[in-house]
Amino acid sequence: MVKSGDDASRPTFFKTCLKIMALKTNTKIRVLIVDDSALMRKKIKEILEQDPEIEVVAAARDGEESIQKARDTSPDVITMDVNMPRMDGITALQHILYENICPVVMLSSLTQDGATTTFEALELGAFDFVAKPGGTISLTLESVTRELIAKVKLAAKNGTMRKIRAHNNIIKQKQQLLSNPVKGKGYFAEATKAVAIGVSTGGPQTLSEIIPLLPPDLDAAVFLVQHLPANFTSSFANRLNQTAQMVFKEADAGDLVETGHGYVGKGGYHLLLRQVLGAPLRLRLATKPEHLFMPSVDVMMEAVLEVFGKKTVGVLLTGMGDDGAESMVKIKKAGGITIAESEESAIIYGMCGEAIARGGASIVAPAHRIAEEIVRAVKLL
Repeated sequence: MVKSGDDASRPTFFKTCLKIMALKTNTKIRVLIVDDSALMRKKIKEILEQDPEIEVVAAARDGEESIQKARDTSPDVITMDVNMPRMDGITALQHILYENICPVVMLSSLTQDGATTTFEALELGAFDFVAKPGGTISLTLESVTRELIAKVKLAAKNGTMRKIRAHNNIIKQKQQLLSNPVKGKGYFAEATKAVAIGVSTGGPQTLSEIIPLLPPDLDAAVFLVQHLPANFTSSFANRLNQTAQMVFKEADAGDLVETGHGYVGKGGYHLLLRQVLGAPLRLRLATKPEHLFMPSVDVMMEAVLEVFGKKTVGVLLTGMGDDGAESMVKIKKAGGITIAESEESAIIYGMCGEAIARGGASIVAPAHRIAEEIVRAVKLL
């Protein structure tokens, strides 16, 4: 503090404060790139540094080198390849998160094996992932430029690591339940109530706190849209089903809609419903309407609302943008119950934040309380 008698020192003091503020304002997002391919390291650096707010401060050839360079350079974000010699990306990710260095964005191949490994990374605490469109050595990486830059910038936001660690701690506390799910009986009973869940960035971790806690006798069908590439949703649905008490599957055209069952939107298609008088309710997949996301949360929620009306529970969680926000407003106006994840736990306070801002949330709760809110809402319908 500057005392009243230190008049001479005041100009210097205030100049120093202004310099510090200017430095903080102009500080770039410092990124460490980890990839065993020199070509990929070069391409990723070129892509990221197209944005004037990003600076690549170092690069590493494998997981082992990445840990040391992360300690030395203290980056804001790390982009991490999955398959590397000496130490793979999954192992390196665990070290980096254990040491609380910074958020990690995984770069994975757009394959079935790549999907399985990616979800393992996300469940361990990776912020998000970007799929290399051309495989491990991708000559068409430029096609994901906007996605990669956006996710790196989101990962660098203040509080991201705190939220990731909080999710991980809650998941570890519930590990016994997650590893020993009691499945529902699997008998057919046509659903008369619905839970429509939408989620994007940060979804796999967040859903790990919600889906395993939904009881096998939940008196509703659950429809879930997570923004993912087309060939990732099958692996995602299988992983959800491993820890869920309910039966979860990737949605297929013609599936019967059963109470106590969950349906995951298939990548590349909208998740819709087909209702024919006198016939059981079934799922329908479509490529129309055109939308930025396939599947879209808004399109799914509106299809569910059209069939189930006021017997609908809408749930919107972490994610970029506003997909689902307007449908939450419609569900609430129709007499359904809507639940939005609170800023306290949302890794990205975008989709759920928009729903709250538009008045589309009946209930606002952190991720670890959302399962109980869903159960309570279904009973109230």
